[in-house]
Amino acid sequence: MRNWRGLVLAVIALCGSADALAQIDPVRRELIQIGYNAAFEGHPPLSAYAFYYYNRPEFLCTNITLRLAVAPTYLDSELGIDHFLTPNTSLGIGAAGGGYYDSYYEIRRGKYLPEESYDGFGGGGSLSLYHLFDPGKMVPLYGVLRGTARYAIYDDTSDTAQNFKIPEDMGIFSVRTGLRFGGREPTLFPDLAMELSIWYEGQFRTKSDVYGFGDREIQSQSHLFWGEAFLAYTFPELKHSFAINLTAGTSIEADRLSAYRLGGFLPMSAEFPLSLPGYYYQELTARRFALAAGNYILPLDHNRRWNLTATAATATVDYLPGLEQPGSWNSGVGGGFFYTSATWRVMVGYGYGIDAIRSGGRGAQSIGFLLQFDLTPAKQAFFKPQPSGSWPGFRRILGVFGS
Repeated sequence: MRNWRGLVLAVIALCGSADALAQIDPVRRELIQIGYNAAFEGHPPLSAYAFYYYNRPEFLCTNITLRLAVAPTYLDSELGIDHFLTPNTSLGIGAAGGGYYDSYYEIRRGKYLPEESYDGFGGGGSLSLYHLFDPGKMVPLYGVLRGTARYAIYDDTSDTAQNFKIPEDMGIFSVRTGLRFGGREPTLFPDLAMELSIWYEGQFRTKSDVYGFGDREIQSQSHLFWGEAFLAYTFPELKHSFAINLTAGTSIEADRLSAYRLGGFLPMSAEFPLSLPGYYYQELTARRFALAAGNYILPLDHNRRWNLTATAATATVDYLPGLEQPGSWNSGVGGGFFYTSATWRVMVGYGYGIDAIRSGGRGAQSIGFLLQFDLTPAKQAFFKPQPSGSWPGFRRILGVFGS
């Protein structure tokens, strides 16, 4: 059962009530996304995601878009309606629910504490307004206003300590608003993207609660403020690619369930992944932070199929009370091999958490696997007409794997 819980670390990628796009995706997509991090030391919770992402413009009629993200135990959906109220305003109607989305894993000073962790289940709905402020411009400026209501049910696991009180079930209401200039596609390592965005999110719960060993509290309301600058670019002649991002956030009355969590390298796990290579996924819990990260992709062949990647990230962290550790700076580096085609994007890599705390001191190692499978070109390759005199089945398979 623990493995299934880990698979739902993030259905969240860019979709639904928790981490939605700031505009309706206008491109038809069918993607399978898989990510996995494994630590060399310690026994953290499984760090992984696996979901199917489906986006269908002109669903039922020309101004409706259906977006789905489906994980093994969770479904996240949104129906987008263009030209709502004004020609440049869209309405999003979302619904999400399932198992383990609200689960919490306690990690303190580099050690996973299953006796202080628990499961969370639930579901809810959302209403969103997306407004384009500069129609016709090359770089769009979108505003978003979203309201979400959901209900969370908490349960202990087989490892939760008997004298550890889990939080009471509760309703959670949230409001998010922000501005996004530019944007990026929901794909692994985009070749070209630019984004500047600022955000506010208020979370309001139907009750506050004291839980655990009587030493921690769920606030009745929490307020988060953050911003991001992101740039991905591919040099036209060299075909080298790079991506850099700066993300910073602060909070008021944050608790364990609303604070920022940094660590790991799972870039499709959230709309704003706070990655630190070599660390456990969500190892660090912060009420304030600033993170700078970069990635470079170096082709090894003329077709850019095979590539070397290098990644580095550093963050200064103001830890949430109760989860402090020595030193505010945390940095990580990594590298690996990256294969890309029209259908596949696959990376196998290594990460080293320079400042991660482990039993032997500072420093942690991990390996990772990332996969994106695009079903649209795969279907085209499989079903395209084959020349006479060839073995169709073999050629179709080659087309899917090598296109």
